[in-house]
Amino acid sequence: MAMQLPADGDADDAEPMIDMNTTPLIDVMLVLLVMLIITIPIQLHAVNMNVPVAAAASTLKPEKIELTIAASGDIEWQGTPVQLSELETLMRSGAQLADQPVLQIRSDRHAKYSVLVSVLAASRRAGLNKIVIVGNEQYAN
Repeated sequence: MAMQLPADGDADDAEPMIDMNTTPLIDVMLVLLVMLIITIPIQLHAVNMNVPVAAAASTLKPEKIELTIAASGDIEWQGTPVQLSELETLMRSGAQLADQPVLQIRSDRHAKYSVLVSVLAASRRAGLNKIVIVGNEQYAN
């Protein structure tokens, strides 16, 4: 601690000013801060994932099945009209193949959403997992 007295020697009318020396406190604080920075482990922004390894890259392209839903709600399988009950049996036969075909669903802009949902539910029940919805650009506007 330090004590300051007035320079003119007149100690009667002035109180002594007492200041605390903060230099050692700042030094200790900086040492603690450096120790904290050193001991904190480095955070890596990485996500560990188990990615399956392909045995061999297949050059064969899988078969494509085109399914069209018209504005009236009619469903066509490879260009032939089918009912929803027939559709599920066709999907089951495709799902049982060793290399599952890709189901490309093209829905008209004015088709009912319930028909599309029924087709997707039927493909799920049949076990057909490779599904592509084609023609989404028509919904851009």
